[in-house]
Amino acid sequence: MKLVVRNDDRAVAAMTARLIADLVKARPDCVLGLATGRTMERVYGELVGISAAEGLDFSRCRTFNLDEYIGLPPGSVHSYRTYMNEHLFSRIDIPIGNTMLPDGSAADLVAEAARYEDAIRRAGGIDLQLVGIGETGHIGFNEPLSPFTSRTRDITLAPGTRRQNAALFDGDIDAVPQRALTMGVGTILEARRIVLVATGSAKASILAQAVEGPVTSMISATALHFHQDTLAIVDEDVARHLGHRDYYDSIFATDPEFAPFRA
Repeated sequence: MKLVVRNDDRAVAAMTARLIADLVKARPDCVLGLATGRTMERVYGELVGISAAEGLDFSRCRTFNLDEYIGLPPGSVHSYRTYMNEHLFSRIDIPIGNTMLPDGSAADLVAEAARYEDAIRRAGGIDLQLVGIGETGHIGFNEPLSPFTSRTRDITLAPGTRRQNAALFDGDIDAVPQRALTMGVGTILEARRIVLVATGSAKASILAQAVEGPVTSMISATALHFHQDTLAIVDEDVARHLGHRDYYDSIFATDPEFAPFRA
């Protein structure tokens, strides 16, 4: 894992969007793994801005989202399909048929999970997978005790996750679904590159545990240590509990990959 600390959430979003844009330029038919949440809204806003300014062509890209709530139809204002359409897909030139999310309204969730896994395989796998980190340490909706070999499946959301997401349901925790379909940890780890994005002081403690603590299925983000190309991009607020800050700063200062961002 590489970790770089940027000044604020704007700088984190700008760097993340630039990495995605450069991949799309280099490989117009790339497969992107996408995520949702308030941190990602700024990333997608930056990406839309780059697309407009530089004429990015997403027409051959395919996307797979990490997860979707169970029981919400795709047209629900609270579904992740609606979120993605609003914040990204409707604002770039990607065919909607190239954008995939798990169907949380499927009658047979086991079959839907298998279908999703097969769709990822048939696309050739994911080139770059975006992930956030939840306050339980989850990536996707892989809550505590998720096996590192897990595949796409239905899962019960932790109470803390539902409390965290209640803000997106007008503050009503009872409106937050109790279950979701999510890519498994094992599915995520098969992406060629993983970019973890984290901002804000509320996640400082869990980020430090995920990066510097023991590897454990209680914090699914710790599985990223087993991936050969994971990059964590974080802001000063979320980095405040990291114990090896001098080393992380030296990564940003010396690694050739980050030279364009050092100006």
